[in-house]
Amino acid sequence: MKALEGTAVGRRDVMKGLAAGTAVAAALESVPASAAAGGRKRYVAVGVGSRNRMYQDALWGTHKANGELVAVCDVNPGRLDHVAARAIQAGAKPPKPYLASDFDKMLREQKPDAVIVTPPDAFHDGYIVRALDAGCDVITEKPMTMTAEKAQHILDAVKRSGRHIRVTFNYRYSPFRSQVKQLLMSGVIGDVLSVDFHWLLNTVHGADYFRRWHSNKAISGGLMVHKATHHFDLVNWWLSDMPVSVQAVGKRDFYTPEMAKRFGLQGAHQRCHTCPEKDKCTFFFDLAADPGLKALYLDNEKYDGYFRDQCVWRPEISIEDTMNVIVSYAGGATLSYSLNAFNAWEGYHVAFNGTKGRLEHSVIEQGGVAGASNERDEDRIKTRIIPMRGEAQEITPDTGAGSHGGGDAVMLADIFDPDAPEDPLLRAADERGGAASCLIGIAANKCFQTGQPVKIADLVTGLDLPVLPPMPGHKTPVPMPMRTGKLG
Repeated sequence: MKALEGTAVGRRDVMKGLAAGTAVAAALESVPASAAAGGRKRYVAVGVGSRNRMYQDALWGTHKANGELVAVCDVNPGRLDHVAARAIQAGAKPPKPYLASDFDKMLREQKPDAVIVTPPDAFHDGYIVRALDAGCDVITEKPMTMTAEKAQHILDAVKRSGRHIRVTFNYRYSPFRSQVKQLLMSGVIGDVLSVDFHWLLNTVHGADYFRRWHSNKAISGGLMVHKATHHFDLVNWWLSDMPVSVQAVGKRDFYTPEMAKRFGLQGAHQRCHTCPEKDKCTFFFDLAADPGLKALYLDNEKYDGYFRDQCVWRPEISIEDTMNVIVSYAGGATLSYSLNAFNAWEGYHVAFNGTKGRLEHSVIEQGGVAGASNERDEDRIKTRIIPMRGEAQEITPDTGAGSHGGGDAVMLADIFDPDAPEDPLLRAADERGGAASCLIGIAANKCFQTGQPVKIADLVTGLDLPVLPPMPGHKTPVPMPMRTGKLG
């Protein structure tokens, strides 16, 4: 499948539609020569923290023949210098640096084919909308955005610009999660009536959300938006369905000053780097010990004052660490979901209850610190089918190599390689999939405040069903289960 196939406005199409107005004319002016000539695509990136490195490495390595990172933009000039040094180390031409205040100037000067958006979540929408209005397609990290108002602005910008968004849900591409989708599509358990999904973060990976900018709900939307959007998207995609209503409760009971005292500490401090109790606290994070994180953050604090190693016990943390959600879907299925950020292990259990049986899928992961250089153990994966009144069948899981269970490499090929094969699972997510996933978390956050259910249709208008693979229907005949030989 070609990257962003079918979404970019071609030069011939624009010429046919010039009478539609100045927005289309502006799009014509923004189409780069590289796109028109079929050459290497031109990419720019905004927000060059740890998550952006995946895209840098792809365009300087595996996919350098297909695209070029021509410019980068960030609020921190030190991080821009760091990107230039990484490019030189990779044997690539350093991208032209721009400060965040010059984002629009970067678009005018560079005329990119697409903009890669990877700043903190609260700022996604501003860059996405401006890129779309400038005639560019967008590749954005999840979550697409973090409030209903911002989601509406993005959906409106897509419609008026004729451009589209790729939301990088790499979990869809992990071979074992793709295998679950294939099993569900096959009808082996019939049509799905309910889903039980429980995600656990351990006190390495889970704690890390409470020491970064993610701990400020005004910037991240909390774990319901920043983290759970991955999980909600998986269910939306696994079911090929759209959420209708949400009920949820959430709280913060573990990452608190009171818990620090229960662990024998004096209480919360500002950060790990200067903590007077670092020898006593096993949640201490040594930012200077990882060369990559040190270069990105510790060495550049003088520019923006951002501490990457804030204390996980701080009283001002505004996100939850324990969350439970119920989602009703348009097709009739119901999701029961939980997220816990201080567990003894990391991974998840998910079960699909269908008219012909049950599919159970679980993964035990080695949680790591986001962006750090530590290696991860192989995932321990189990998938099984339990026919109704039948014997359970263990499924040998499909596996892959690399980050996110092998999903990143497959997704990056789908984005950057024009010769990537067509994908029958339709794993590429656009703005509709991006909105559908984050709106569940946005609705959950609203439930936390009001204690009342929230309807997705009350949050945004104009959200259509994405193009998704067909699933077993809810009205087709199913075989009568075999007799058990017992009464009742």
